[in-house]
Amino acid sequence: MRGRRTFVCGLTFGMLSAPRAAGAQQAEKVRRIGLLSGTSKFPEIDGLVLGLREQGYVEGQNLLIEWRFAEGRSDRLPSFAAELVRLKVEVTVTVSTAAALAAKNATALMPIIFTQVPDPVASGVVSSLARPGGNLSGFSILAVELTGKRLELFKEVVPSLKSVIILSHRGSPTNALALKEAEIAAPRLGLEARLVEVRDADELEPTFTTMAREPAPRGVVLVPSPFLVTHRLRIAELAIKRRLPMIAWTDTVSLRGALMSYGPIYSDILRRAGGRVAKILNGAKPADLNYRPPSVTNGQNDCRDP
Repeated sequence: MRGRRTFVCGLTFGMLSAPRAAGAQQAEKVRRIGLLSGTSKFPEIDGLVLGLREQGYVEGQNLLIEWRFAEGRSDRLPSFAAELVRLKVEVTVTVSTAAALAAKNATALMPIIFTQVPDPVASGVVSSLARPGGNLSGFSILAVELTGKRLELFKEVVPSLKSVIILSHRGSPTNALALKEAEIAAPRLGLEARLVEVRDADELEPTFTTMAREPAPRGVVLVPSPFLVTHRLRIAELAIKRRLPMIAWTDTVSLRGALMSYGPIYSDILRRAGGRVAKILNGAKPADLNYRPPSVTNGQNDCRDP
């Protein structure tokens, strides 16, 4: 596919405008933190390393990071979370709602910085955005809620589009909301929308084969989930092979073969998480790092315009 376009906007709850400390003082001892992710390792994770480096914490020098990736298998998260507690890491950064919940269930003492959680209150990660309390702080994102906007951009780039398939992992908590957002936007765009769920990686190729055989000009809209992040390369390959235009929520997929993407800038969110980890290593408590209203990272007032 040619003419690939990527639209990005990032929304986070957090102390986004707080000035970074210049020349943060090097810690005298090696500090140990954990990273718990429901996905495989993905490029944006380097944002965390950058955020920590900006605050004077450098992996391999005065910082040790215990990396734990569940590879799209949420059932592995509880044991990984318990392992990080046994290792006595000083802070754990989580990526995905399931990872945040696993870490929360594993400890009420160790500080936890969560990221990539669409709705931390509804999912039970925190009881309040204004006062998360306890040992948790972090960043919420608007990703699933942008499904309708993705359809608008998709139709603009592919005017012949008649139907869209909302592709996700079976059991993902975001599926219902994504479908609802798509069903609201689709009629006014002259589109039909339906949800297709896959259980495992073996179902990806037959699912794309079936979608490609449908007669109406169609496209694929990806719903954020650890499973789809883990298998992003295979998904992009199949979309190209079956000549199916596809829009994703992150440029991790669009840079590998999806037609376009529109969503939060995950590398920047993780960079900011690194800054928050540094605050805790320097003595701050998670409960003191309160939320602020959503703010974007690309200089726009909101995410309605790329």
